[in-house]
Amino acid sequence: MDLAPPRGTADFLPPASERLRGLYEAAHRVAARYGYRYVETPTFEATELFARSSGETSDVVSKEMYTFEDRGRRSVTLRPEGTAPVVRAYLANEHALPVPFKGYYVETLFRYGRPQRGRLREYRSFGIEVIGADVPEADVETILLGVGYLREVGVTRYELQLNSVGDPACRPAYREELLAHLEANRERLVDEHRDRFRENPLRVLDCKDGACRAVADGAPRLVERLCGPCAEHFAAVRGGLEREGIEFRLVPTLVRGLDYYTRTAYEFIGSELSESQGTIIGGGRYDGLATVLGAASPVPAVGFGMGIERVLLALEAEGAKAPTAGGVDCSVVFMGDSARPYAREVAAALREAGLAVDMALWVRPLKAQLHAADRIGARYAAIVGEREAEARTVSVKRLSDGRQAEVALDEAAARLAAGEEIVDG
Repeated sequence: MDLAPPRGTADFLPPASERLRGLYEAAHRVAARYGYRYVETPTFEATELFARSSGETSDVVSKEMYTFEDRGRRSVTLRPEGTAPVVRAYLANEHALPVPFKGYYVETLFRYGRPQRGRLREYRSFGIEVIGADVPEADVETILLGVGYLREVGVTRYELQLNSVGDPACRPAYREELLAHLEANRERLVDEHRDRFRENPLRVLDCKDGACRAVADGAPRLVERLCGPCAEHFAAVRGGLEREGIEFRLVPTLVRGLDYYTRTAYEFIGSELSESQGTIIGGGRYDGLATVLGAASPVPAVGFGMGIERVLLALEAEGAKAPTAGGVDCSVVFMGDSARPYAREVAAALREAGLAVDMALWVRPLKAQLHAADRIGARYAAIVGEREAEARTVSVKRLSDGRQAEVALDEAAARLAAGEEIVDG
């Protein structure tokens, strides 16, 4: 059989997997700092959930969903985005959750499309959602969290783009104005939008094709036609970002790709990335999503989704190293079968101290064990033989330069666990 992963997916093995885990762990740390709590939702949901939330005419629903019929003849879909499942779960458990509810997730998402670098069919996402808060401070906080995450992992070259897409009070009048502009410029649009722009004219503003962008640049600007409450909200968001020292650029054509966004919309664009893979974070407010999913009244909400692979690409483009996690602190190396019982004791003591410890599963030459320790990226080798077993010591060798020192087992465990250097120099 073909041992390659399915097209549009990827295997992550060390050391790449350890960089990926480093980005996951950074997400957990930063989200916790802002008081967000971890959420998991099913990998697949009823197809209706995404058809309702994303809109029947969206590219997600019409082109990109992995939808199939299960054995019960129910239509289910692998989740293409994280927000709708979290809102569904919130509405199902609303009585038991605080208001506002601040949740985050680190998960895989699935979208069918032509695979390319930074755009796989199975990809990894870090997302946050604030449900039940209609104040602009919530919008600002989600952006601050995004800034904090990128700073945590080392991404420095990006631009925050910002816009407001209004709400049901002001968008209908703008929609008619935009339709008139698109009708007048219909022949300039690419085929897809030339025939379908009446279904959702805002999607033309989101198109990356050069011809459509030229039409969009000349279109009336929704941000200049906001109703009073939307204009006030957007001014407060901009003011909050300015107070925090967060630079942004107003982009009137930024509308995001899903139907449920209202008011604030934003994207973090990697300055060193190509246009097709430049969006690292995309987010905004979606006050109408809950009613689309059946809630009796609107539930205000705001959040973002971040592509983990895009973060890796941004770091690579900047020449920066991604944070790593996991790996082996120390490899226990023993000389001869007679030293194996004490080697097991050494490994147990080091693990009890909280260290990640590897040990050979069978008797091997010392050189082979040290080579294996180096290949798995261990920082130290703890070498034991009959002499160390009798003295209850361990010879700690720093693999980066080969220096070593012999110390008592208890001391070795305590100092390595505390991150102290045992070897001089």
